[in-house]
Amino acid sequence: MAGCPLITTFGIVELVPDNCIQDFCVANLNSSISVNGFPCKPDAEVTSHDFFFDGFSKEGNTTNVFGSRVTPGNVLTFPGLNTLGISMNRVDFAPGGLNPPHSHPRASETGVVIQGKLLVGFITTGNVYHSKVLTAGQMFVVPKGLVHFQLNVGEGKAHAFTAFNSHLPGAAVLPLNLFASAPAIPNGVLTKAFQVEDDVINAIKSKFGS
Repeated sequence: MAGCPLITTFGIVELVPDNCIQDFCVANLNSSISVNGFPCKPDAEVTSHDFFFDGFSKEGNTTNVFGSRVTPGNVLTFPGLNTLGISMNRVDFAPGGLNPPHSHPRASETGVVIQGKLLVGFITTGNVYHSKVLTAGQMFVVPKGLVHFQLNVGEGKAHAFTAFNSHLPGAAVLPLNLFASAPAIPNGVLTKAFQVEDDVINAIKSKFGS
């Protein structure tokens, strides 16, 4: 922030004056500068629009191989979240739809089922599987970085809202990471990892257009 120099000793920050702490830092997504985050829009360019997001008002299109759709409300879609350490997703499920096994490398996750019935599960680093079937109004939590999923086990559609302690939690979606990366992971790695033959790996890759 202009006019707010850092006070340092031997290059180590000791103090930022109270009158230099900002209320917010709306992301300037057009900036050419990015240091593991986004710089702030100039205050003069900030409007009320920056603090509101209507992306969750419509049901996501679940016509895809998994039968689910994640609508993100993170800093990339809602720049007002920048530096605040929070974000949310809306997740919609067709009957039988799956939010496939994935992890968030930069955040823990909590969520609440709004409609339908979901099997929610995660796996610890000790290879212990925890799960429960949840219905509307019930909540879950997934510790940071652990692989987890949600499966619609009800008879109709379902949807949930999830929240994260990061403005950009990231998502590593295992089936896409392993079988649809570009360039592709060598078959020799995957056949060894899963103890199967080439034709099995090729069949799985074909499902994702790889």
